[in-house]
Amino acid sequence: MTSPRTDLLIDLALEEDAGLGDVTSRAIFSTRQRSHAFIEAGQNLVICGLEVAARVFMRVDPTLKVTLTARDGDRVKKGGRVLAITGPNVSLLTAERTALNFLQRLSGVATLSREFADAIAGTGVRIVDTRKTTPAWRALEKYAVRCGGCFNHRSSLGEHVLIKDNHIAAAGSLTKAVQRCRAAAPHSAKIEVEAKTLAEVREAVRARAEIILLDNMTPAQIRAAVKLVARRAIIEVSGGVRYETLRGFALPGVNVISVGALTHSAPAADLSLTILPARRST
Repeated sequence: MTSPRTDLLIDLALEEDAGLGDVTSRAIFSTRQRSHAFIEAGQNLVICGLEVAARVFMRVDPTLKVTLTARDGDRVKKGGRVLAITGPNVSLLTAERTALNFLQRLSGVATLSREFADAIAGTGVRIVDTRKTTPAWRALEKYAVRCGGCFNHRSSLGEHVLIKDNHIAAAGSLTKAVQRCRAAAPHSAKIEVEAKTLAEVREAVRARAEIILLDNMTPAQIRAAVKLVARRAIIEVSGGVRYETLRGFALPGVNVISVGALTHSAPAADLSLTILPARRST
């Protein structure tokens, strides 16, 4: 998962952490001293971001030899090694924290996504993310969601129409908002409408919205909404969905459950770098 945008993020992170160099490592080690190091999991996790981490090491020092010993999306048990590096001590230590920051964040998102995907298995419902992502990290975090077995909602405001409560309030009504979007949006853009009440669900159906998002509804309200929609639109459930209550929202007729927590609340995964004693090159 590397791209010019990823390289820019890496360069910004390295400038932030090592823009003035690594005064500690350079004071202790000569440029000739080399070591072998590896990154291992401190917990059971789904690994993600290995190519990004490898890229960090290579951006610091192209002479570093990086070997991936796992693949993004793999389930890794505690103690499992995922990446090995050989090269100058100074370079290894300069890149360590930045590489781990990327790897821990993305593996955290992938691990949480896998927990949600496993919890919903067999229901036929898709778990999708939202745009509640770390600024500038969206492509990486949505990639991590996929590595964890969940799916992506729209990645930007330009992908499809999503009429939310503030759009409706400013337009004057749900129907007016749908009509204006249908008249102005590209023909390929689906129209999704957020509905907070059953009355809004009825109005969205009459307006022929292709997707109806049931926002912060109870399971009982969702069942009623499913009957009202009667398969005339895709049904998305969002708001108030937690891991503990997930199965209760995966009701017959629901197609998608969107969960912002996949990205905005994923804890960093436990990964660490171990460097073995340095040795002089011959």
